[in-house]
Amino acid sequence: MKTIGLIGGMSFESTAVYYRMINEAVRARRGGLHSADVLVHSVDFQSIVELQKAGRWDAAGERLGAVAAGLERAGAECVLICTNTMHLVADAVQAAVKAPLLNIIDETAREILAAGRRRPLLLATRYTMEHGFYAARMKQAGLDVTVPDEAGRMLIHDVIFNELCQGKVLDGSRERVLAMIEAARAQGADCVILGCTEICLLLDPDALPLPGFDSTAIHARAAVDFALGRTVASKAA
Repeated sequence: MKTIGLIGGMSFESTAVYYRMINEAVRARRGGLHSADVLVHSVDFQSIVELQKAGRWDAAGERLGAVAAGLERAGAECVLICTNTMHLVADAVQAAVKAPLLNIIDETAREILAAGRRRPLLLATRYTMEHGFYAARMKQAGLDVTVPDEAGRMLIHDVIFNELCQGKVLDGSRERVLAMIEAARAQGADCVILGCTEICLLLDPDALPLPGFDSTAIHARAAVDFALGRTVASKAA
């Protein structure tokens, strides 16, 4: 079994989900008392949020690149950035290590394509929905990403940072997001990407008006696939 390196803490709520999912999958595949060989470096999310708000993505990339390098020195044979938003700096992180970075965008696109879908609605932070890096990489894979209108983007962003990242899961927010998905379906979306690693705390991807793709679960499965034998070529965003 290969060692998985997780860059976590963004937020720790979703990093805990990664850890559970990865270990549950290893136990299911190997049986008995098997669990994953995992290294986790959980950063102080507040320090990353401050860089995001200041638009200092270069500094954020250097910070996470240094974390990735530390994980590699400790024995990690692949690296995951346990957040969609910080894949904006995936180039810098991959450049800091020789181990492959398992890119959450690529892994999610692969599953959407395999399901025969082409026009996903992306629900994520405003950084992920508005900076273009996510949609551009999905477009390279043949997917036409849509996002909510400005009011919808603000709502999702606020739910993520002010509720989910702080351990609050509110029924009212769930209802508003479900209404957003219904509206997107009427406008031609054929599936939904839970494109923030905390959104799985709010929405069940199997109980949505459209087929749902949980990026957290997809990314965790990719890590287990790699650890148990899948070969992955290094590729930066």
